[in-house]
Order: sequence, then structure tokens, then C-alpha cells
Amino acid sequence: MPRQQEPNRQRTYGRRKGHRLSARKQALIDTLLPRLRVDLGEVPPQPLAALFAPPVTSIALEIGFGAGEHLAAQAAGRPERGFIGCDVFLNGVAALLSRIDKAGLRNVRVHDGDARALLDWLGDASLDQVFILFPDPWPKKRHQKRRLISPEMLRTLARVMKKGAELRMASDIPDYVRTVLLAVYRSHLFDWRAEAPGDWRERPAGWPETRYEAKALREGRDCCYLTFTRR
Repeated sequence: MPRQQEPNRQRTYGRRKGHRLSARKQALIDTLLPRLRVDLGEVPPQPLAALFAPPVTSIALEIGFGAGEHLAAQAAGRPERGFIGCDVFLNGVAALLSRIDKAGLRNVRVHDGDARALLDWLGDASLDQVFILFPDPWPKKRHQKRRLISPEMLRTLARVMKKGAELRMASDIPDYVRTVLLAVYRSHLFDWRAEAPGDWRERPAGWPETRYEAKALREGRDCCYLTFTRR
């Protein structure tokens, strides 16, 4: 089944494909991805946990999972929780599929398209946790309208998240962090859980490192780790 068509929206992501895939990864795209892809042409199951077999007790979403190292680690450590990963970059999708296949993970589903289409599909109060880690910063001023986290996105996330659900966001771009915090404050939809500088300067336990974070630290950039709770 091919990836579903997406509405005509401002793109918040860059390229869709990089270098040519290896034969193994192409085989995973051809065979495993169709089994794991969320079918947006169908009505969401009630409860949403029915997307997963065996059954799960809660559901998390990662938007922009990169090469899947964080998502796969979370899924391996929380087998009772279902994870939905969204990313448009084919090579990253293939990398995640490789991790799923190697670890035998059974609690992951994939949307290989614009996350906003999946969010539109989800019912109200569907998610227990959302990760948005090191999203594309679009640093040039003329491109900042492409940034994923915006007042509109916060309203959308608030709709699909349960009361008390957790939103984790990380970035190494200070301007992006300021923009996020201001948007959250103005939205009145989430509470920032930080009580001391270490709460946002240090990656909390149970928050696996991503390759983008490792690269930022190698290059001398500080990372911010923001945790919010849905009101």
C-alpha cells in the first residue's frame, strides 16, 4: 500500500530521500513497512490501542524520529506501550525498520508522511506521550514559518493528548527554544515542568540520546530538554 496523499500544506521538513538504500533496507521498505504503516484511509480503531498486537496499555508518538534510535530504545524498554513513529525521510524510515526487525519489536507502527496528516486522523485524547526531538530548526528568518512547533501545532497536539499526557521537546537552537517556550506560555494548554536549571540543561533519565544530540554536543552546542504536561 503506498503512502497516503497529504494535504497541500507549508512543508515543515526537508528532503524525502538520501543515498540509495541497501538491498536489505529496500526489502524492509517493500515488505515490513506495509505491515507497520498506519492506514489513514481507515477510521481509527476504538480504542486506538487496537492498532497494536499484542495489546498495549498506553500510546506514545514520536514526530521526526530521524534514524529511529530513540524510538527503538523507548519501544524496547516499554513493551507494554505502543509507539507510533512519524518521519518523511525514506532513509530514516529504513533505519528504523532495520532496528525493529533486528530487535523483534512488536509495539511500533509507522507513518512515513507528514505528521500533521496523522494528527488530523487521530481522535481526541488518544495519546499518553509525544516526543519532538531536535526538529529541523529552519534557522534562516525567511524559513522560520516552516518550523514544526507553532501555536497551531500546540493546539493540535493538545487535542490528541490526554489530560496529564507528557510532551518532550529538545533542541540545540536557543532561538527555537525561546519560541517554543513563548508559544507554550501563550497557549495555556501545557505546563512546563522545569523547577531548576538542571531540569532543562541535563537530559533526564529514561530519555535515550539521539544522533542529532550527539552531533550537537560534539560541535560544542548546548542542548535544551523541555518537558511539558497537558493541562
